[in-house]
Amino acid sequence: MTAEATLARVRRLLARQEGVVEKRMVGGLSFNLGDRMFCGVTSRGLVIRVGADAVEAATAEQHVTRMRLGGKELAAFVLVEPPGYADDVVLEAWLARGLAFVAGPAGSARQ
Repeated sequence: MTAEATLARVRRLLARQEGVVEKRMVGGLSFNLGDRMFCGVTSRGLVIRVGADAVEAATAEQHVTRMRLGGKELAAFVLVEPPGYADDVVLEAWLARGLAFVAGPAGSARQ
């Protein structure tokens, strides 16, 4: 699945979500709620902010790894490879996880 196809799906699923803003990021496009990035799309897959405390559990799931940028692991983000969001139900669940994190009390801790 191409990044463009993933972007189209993410945009469609987020169309009714108020307050979501798209921004260019290094190597892709991010989706923010307020000023907090909750997901992104790169050529490698879907980047989701789950929070530092949830990264280990998320990476136990199939097709999910720690997000690396410039050779460093990002403490609060995971990378979901395309097979990990092949259907819209699963993609929507990943988006909901990112949105819930930035909207919830843990998201205010700036992870």
